[in-house]
Amino acid sequence: MAVVRTERILILCKTYPSPSEKYAETSCVAGMTQSGEFIRLYPVPFRLISDSQKFQKWQWISAQIRKAHKDHRPESYTISVDTITLAGKPISTKNDWTVRRNQLSKLALFADFADLEAARKTQGWTLALLCPARVDRLEITKADSPDWTEEELKRLVKNQIQGGLFDEQDERDVRVLRKLPHNFHYHYECMVDGETRRYRHKIADWEAGALYWHCVDKYGDGWETPFRQRLETELPARDLHFLMGTIHRFPDQWLIISMIYPPKISSDRPVQSEMAF
Repeated sequence: MAVVRTERILILCKTYPSPSEKYAETSCVAGMTQSGEFIRLYPVPFRLISDSQKFQKWQWISAQIRKAHKDHRPESYTISVDTITLAGKPISTKNDWTVRRNQLSKLALFADFADLEAARKTQGWTLALLCPARVDRLEITKADSPDWTEEELKRLVKNQIQGGLFDEQDERDVRVLRKLPHNFHYHYECMVDGETRRYRHKIADWEAGALYWHCVDKYGDGWETPFRQRLETELPARDLHFLMGTIHRFPDQWLIISMIYPPKISSDRPVQSEMAF
């Protein structure tokens, strides 16, 4: 039996929810421990947990975890959702993200995706931080199926039908989970010894999905212009980094599971080495 322990975790990622056979809907959550190790938490039925336990990106939480027995990726742990406690407010962005940068400096940072993939093959890493040299463009394509399948819909309401975990208000919440009708991919470049290497990866960050629905609700058919403005112009103008994660069923496939975007620091401004990111 896996050992249960209490861990303090800084949340760096929440992926867009997807239907789950057991939990109605779940998100993959990733973060880092106080010692600077990546950790993946699953399953987290985030929209359905109590308000007092709903955490934000860049917030420290404490919870009981145990090594996942069906997911053999080294960073993957099962979280006991009912043990989640929030440890203060999300970390401040003051002074050009000084406190956040100090935390991120504990993590290994890759400048080329090929090196990240090599680390997966040789060391088993399935979570990593990547610093692209440049974002070339945002690709938006229609999803193969813009709506949930019948099977997915059954999963979304399974617990309500069985009279399980959720009350009537929760059932309404589950039913309004909207599937993203588009896929979003970043085309980006990495520089290695003067050589430009180009890559393409899908964005699975909850933040991107929430931005899409915000733009649709506010601008209707004109959603794409403000959406692109944010992801194609504003974020790449910052010091944009990608938190990359693999897919459980397809361990050699990587996704951008979180976008991390501290402001750029002027080259003529002195930066302490421990704050470099």
